[in-house]
Amino acid sequence: MKLAKAVVKYRIPILVATLLLMIPAVLGYAGTRVNYDMLDYLPESMDTVKGQNELMNDFGKGAFSFIIAENMKEKDVAELKSKIEKVEHVETVIWYDSLADLSIPMEMLPDKVYKAFNTDNATMMAVFFDSSTSADVTMDAIREVRKIAGEQCFVSGMSALVTDLKDLCEKEEPIYVGIAVALALVAMLVLLDSWLVPFVFLASIGMMILLNLGSNYFLGEISYITKALSAVLQLAVTMDYSIFLWNCYNEKRSSASDNKEAMAEAVHDTFTSVLGSSITTVAGFIALCFMTFTMGRDLGIVMAKGVIFGVIGCVTVLPALILVFDKPLQKTKHKALIPEMKGFSGALIRIFPVFLVAFVILVVPAYYGYSETNKEVYYDMGECLPRDIPYVTANAKLHDDFDIASTHMLLVDKETSSKDVRSMISEMEKVDGVKYVLGLESVVGSRIPEEFIPDKVKSMLESDNWKLLLINSEYKVASDEVNAQIDELNSILKKYDNGGMLIGEAPCMKDMIETTDHDFKVVNMVSILAIFLIIALVEKSFSLPVILISVIEVAIFINLGLPHYLGSSLPFIAPICISTIQLGATVDYAILMTTRYKHERIAGAEKKDAVLTALSTSIPSIIVSGMGLFAATFGVAVYSDIDIISSMCMLMARGAVISVLMVVFTLPAMLMLFDKVICKTTFDMLHVGKSENGVKSSLKHRFGL
Repeated sequence: MKLAKAVVKYRIPILVATLLLMIPAVLGYAGTRVNYDMLDYLPESMDTVKGQNELMNDFGKGAFSFIIAENMKEKDVAELKSKIEKVEHVETVIWYDSLADLSIPMEMLPDKVYKAFNTDNATMMAVFFDSSTSADVTMDAIREVRKIAGEQCFVSGMSALVTDLKDLCEKEEPIYVGIAVALALVAMLVLLDSWLVPFVFLASIGMMILLNLGSNYFLGEISYITKALSAVLQLAVTMDYSIFLWNCYNEKRSSASDNKEAMAEAVHDTFTSVLGSSITTVAGFIALCFMTFTMGRDLGIVMAKGVIFGVIGCVTVLPALILVFDKPLQKTKHKALIPEMKGFSGALIRIFPVFLVAFVILVVPAYYGYSETNKEVYYDMGECLPRDIPYVTANAKLHDDFDIASTHMLLVDKETSSKDVRSMISEMEKVDGVKYVLGLESVVGSRIPEEFIPDKVKSMLESDNWKLLLINSEYKVASDEVNAQIDELNSILKKYDNGGMLIGEAPCMKDMIETTDHDFKVVNMVSILAIFLIIALVEKSFSLPVILISVIEVAIFINLGLPHYLGSSLPFIAPICISTIQLGATVDYAILMTTRYKHERIAGAEKKDAVLTALSTSIPSIIVSGMGLFAATFGVAVYSDIDIISSMCMLMARGAVISVLMVVFTLPAMLMLFDKVICKTTFDMLHVGKSENGVKSSLKHRFGL
């Protein structure tokens, strides 16, 4: 209570201090680098990651792209190549004139080399950069290359994807936040009892969001998914805390001597209640930190911080703002639009067995859809971009003109003999879907004499430790076919060089598939176990955590099962994150109702009356909370052209509605059914069962019942 009184007393200094903190927060936000490359989050211990590091350290090569030039004369292509070579951070450009002078006819090249780089109306050059795939300087180089190349040329590769993704995100993100704020504001104006208080809520939450985003500076960088979602999620999840304080303050005003005393009591009560509620949400986000694919840790840390900032803001900044604007807030109050729920609740309780049957019927198809959706996710990040974006257009050209869907790179020990390398190439070219394997050995021994090969070409494909080979594949990144192909190529590679490494986008994606499949099980288990323990401690019960988590888990199964039945595919990260976020963010609805049910039962109410009171008093808060989460995410889901953002927001919006429906319709039925079990397995309800049994025994004895 001392802290609450201090908040009321020092409300002006609190607001001044918070406003001053906005300055470093803005600077921190601006100075936090954003990572747009999903492959950066793979564990460093993986061969694909080690191989990428070797390529950078030994060859000075990081990012890689193909450039397709259509309807250009050889001389013009050579001039274009010369210009691209001068772009900062372009390390190597490989084309026909890298292998031989233009005065030597292209027909002198081996057939497979000629066909690899040429079609009837297009030619292709391979470009290596001396910086990593998602480095800012690489993205700048990609933009410069596109500028030089013009409309006749198309730039493919992961760096082109990352560049387009960054440009689209930076264009859309301010609009995401604007949509989320506007729709959350509409929801609050409709559902709350004041026309002005939603604006006060948004001011308080907005400052806490900015503090959270500014503190990301100390993490070094965050992923673009974290940046896009964190503000929207923090707004949606922490809005509840503000509503609780406002309602509590208005209740206390009727009994307190003045508004300051009322606020001190409201802050004290709110902190106690919100602290317990926020722990489950924080636990859900912290569970993401157990992913070996470290983007989960990135999102988990930022969102856990966001919830903590939300709690702090709710009991410091928001009370100060409410007291400062108390008079206009009271003058703009109106009757709440949510009607009295006692009649509706009574009707639900009377037919509660119907909802139990519906719950049982839903479980099997919901779980089946959920498990199938997890098998149908996609990993190719190109699929999350609009079809007309430059990267997607370039990849389509690469596939249509050259029948190339993915490119792998091989690092083979320098000491491996040329004879062995040629044998390995021969074996690899027989693997299904491999178009060809290109390396120095592909040229040496052909019709071009070895002395015709410039030293700079040798240095492109050989270093002090490694030989570099390119493998072009007809199979798409992250497809079952390319993953089987990679397994076969690796087995051939290990025969000739046990320390050799197969790297590139497709091998990295294969590692990502295996990593995230394991992560999904771990994160689910950790989040369920953590939230189970928290509910068990808060409710002092063994049975209530099982009931509450079961209700929300079925809501998650329904939410994540629907894409399977609707015939849609989700980005791989969505099910992992959403299952945890939905559990952590919406289990509070169930805890709210259950806590009131317990209170009523302990106070002596009969089972039916306790459940009725809990349901009727909880529905308004649950609806406001659920609609807040829905409003903040639904608009972003509809607007965004980036499927990974759109899908995750749609899942959160839909998950909020499904969780609300499951808690309102199913949880009361579960409390009715398992009342005896709950009384016997809940520490502070043990006397409820005994006292009722005693009353029944007395009635039997006295009336012979």
